[in-house]
Formats: sequence, C-alpha cells, structure tokens
Amino acid sequence: MMSSQESAQAIPAPRVGRDLPMAIGVGLGLLAALAVGLLWAPWFFVLISAASLSMAVVEIHQALLRKGMHAQVKTIVAGTLVSVLGAYAMFRWNLGLPPTTFAVICVCGTVIACLVARLLLAREGFIRDIAASALIIAYIPLMGVFIPLMMAEPGGTRRIIAVVACVVASDTGAYAVGSLLGKHKMAPHISPSKTWEGFAGSMITAAIIGAVATVWCLGASWVLGLVLGLCVAPAATLGDLVESLIKRDVGLKDMSNFLPGHGGFMDRLDSMLVAIPVGWLVLRLSLGG
Repeated sequence: MMSSQESAQAIPAPRVGRDLPMAIGVGLGLLAALAVGLLWAPWFFVLISAASLSMAVVEIHQALLRKGMHAQVKTIVAGTLVSVLGAYAMFRWNLGLPPTTFAVICVCGTVIACLVARLLLAREGFIRDIAASALIIAYIPLMGVFIPLMMAEPGGTRRIIAVVACVVASDTGAYAVGSLLGKHKMAPHISPSKTWEGFAGSMITAAIIGAVATVWCLGASWVLGLVLGLCVAPAATLGDLVESLIKRDVGLKDMSNFLPGHGGFMDRLDSMLVAIPVGWLVLRLSLGG
C-alpha cells in the first residue's frame, strides 16, 4: 500500500495552460474587427488602434509599477488618444494641419503635460517617474501615431495591409521554421524559444509575402515588396524581444489578462509597434506621400 504522500506524488499535477477555445474566439473577433476596419471602415480601424494603444499604455504602466516607477498614465492615455485620433481627423476632414505636424505637436505636448503633472507631486523620485513616462511615450504613442500617418498616405489602407501582412508572415515563418529546424538560440536570456533558424524563416516568409502584397495591394514592384519584408521582419522581431525583456525584468508572463487566451494588448502589439514606423518609412521613400 502506498502512503498518502506517495499517492500524491504518483498523481500527475494538472497542466495549466491557455483556454484554447477562448483564445480562438478572441482571436477571430480581433481579426474580424480589423478586417472590417481595413476593408470597409478606416475610421473604425483607427478607433480600434487608438483604444488598443491606450490599453497598452496602462499595461506598461502597471508593469513599471512593479519596479517602483510611477508614470503619469492618465496624461499619457489622453495624449495617445488625441495623437492617433487627431492625426487621422486632420487628414480625413482637412482641418488645417498636416497629420505629421499635428502628431509631433501632440507627442511633445504629452511630454510637457507629464512634466507639469509630476512637478505638482513630491520631489522624491522625480527623475525615476519622469523616465517612466518618457519610456511609455516613446514606446507607444510615438510609434503608434504612424498608424494614422500611414492612413494619410495615398492608398494608406492598402499600405497598412501590406505591412501587417509582412508582420504576420514574419511571426508565422519564425514559429514554423523555428519549431522544425531551430537549434541555435538567438537570445536565450530574453526569449528562449527564438532561434536564428526561426529568424531566417521570418525574413524569407516576410519577403515572399511582402512581394505578393505590394503587387496585389499597391500595384508596385515585387522588388519593393522584398525590401519591405526584409526591413519589417527584423523590426517585428526587435519589438517582440523588447516586450519579452520588459516582462522578464518585472517578472511577468503576460502583460495582462485583458484579452482572454492571448494575454494583454501589448502581447499582440509588440511586433507591430516597431514594424509600423519602419514600414511607413520604406513605403514613403519608395512610393512618396
């Protein structure tokens, strides 16, 4: 007869994992919302983007709190919403300012507002807290504002589709090739699952999909698509690694549980945040604006 302790050891512990049906349902819901926005209602896509970026601001703020860093989160959320929605409104309704000018003014205004808000609090920890605010502003609204800036370009919605397709292809290629052939770790102390073989797969896949997307969506040369994919893939990988390192530094597995089965908004936006500005630059230099 086994003792109760031995019996407990003999029974395997239940595996704790993600709720797959919930994850699939949430994923399909997000995909449907993005498809509606990109294909039929650009204003809806910008609205979703602004809301998602604002939630990402809250998640990064909560992560930094674990390090004792107190950002001016309400001010940054307000600045994010005004920057993204206002830049699109300047383009959509021709309100008198170029979207790029409006975006720069709003991001700078957000920094100034954070400085003023923090000055009104205790002197202790000023540098630490302002550094937290500056990190969040540079990480999220400054890069996220390139979404409406790309929308303001000729064929802006199609440009976004091409860049997003490259990011999705990069992530998919990295996972598929890394799972099958991955042996050499890229950054074992940051993301143990990433390999150089997977990175090569992400580059190749993004280049192929980029070539197809630029021909099909933009009517441009497939060579431009190769360049787009080869530029977007490293940017997407960098975004993923940066968010992974933040989570490791503060001791988190997911940024939040706002998206059941997926973690937080930052867990879905990490690759896009860095890839969108890079994609904007490549298409702006090649196709004009």
